[in-house]
Amino acid sequence: MKARQVILFIAVLILADQALKFYIKLNYYAGEEHLVLGQWFRLHFVENEGMAWGWKFGGEFGKIALTLFRLVAVIWGSFLLRGFIQKKYHTGFLVCASLIYAGALGNLIDSLFYGLIFEASDPFVQNTAQLVAAGKGYAGLLHGKVVDMLYFPLINTTWPTWVPFVGGEPLEFFRPVFNLADACISGGVIALLLFQNKFLQPPAPVAHHTVETRADVSDETQVS
Repeated sequence: MKARQVILFIAVLILADQALKFYIKLNYYAGEEHLVLGQWFRLHFVENEGMAWGWKFGGEFGKIALTLFRLVAVIWGSFLLRGFIQKKYHTGFLVCASLIYAGALGNLIDSLFYGLIFEASDPFVQNTAQLVAAGKGYAGLLHGKVVDMLYFPLINTTWPTWVPFVGGEPLEFFRPVFNLADACISGGVIALLLFQNKFLQPPAPVAHHTVETRADVSDETQVS
C-alpha cells in the first residue's frame, strides 16, 4: 500500500465523518432523534466533552487535557504511519492503522474547532446550530464538543426478575451513541487484535536474481 493510497483513504474517512457531523449540527437540535431503519438504527444527536463513545474525563481541565492528548497522539501517529509505509508493512495493518489515525483526527477536529465555528444547540429551545465567524461560537479553541449521532438500540427490554441486583430493570443493547470516527478507531483496533498474527508478519525478503553467463572467470580475467 503506497503513501498516496493511505492518504486518500484517510482523507475519504475524514470527509465522510465531518460531512455527517456538519449535517447533524446544522439540521438537528441537541437531543433530536429520527428513525433510519426501524427501531434498531436511529440518528440521535448528542454532544460530549469527553472520550469516544460518550465517556467523560475530568471536567473542564480533563477536556483540555484530552484535546491536547489527542493532538499529540495524532502528530506522533503521523510519524508512525509514515514509518509503517516506508517499511512496507502488511496492507491489512496499514488499513487498520489508517482507520485508527483517521478516527483520532476526526474527533480532534471537533475538539479543536467546533466551539469556534458553531453556535450552541439548546435541547430546551430546540434550535439547530448555525455556522458563525471563527471565534464567535459557543466555546474557545480546545473546548469544542464531539458530535455523536449513530444509535443502535438492538435490544430494548427488561432484565428477567430472577437476575440478581438488576432484575426487572430496563435492558438496552447497544446503548452508546457514537460517530464514524469512533467506529473507525474501534474497527481498526478490533481488526488488529483478530488478525495480528497475519498483519504483523515481517515483509517477505526481496529476491535477488543472478544472471548466468558462459564466460569463464579466473584470476587472469581483465576488465577494461
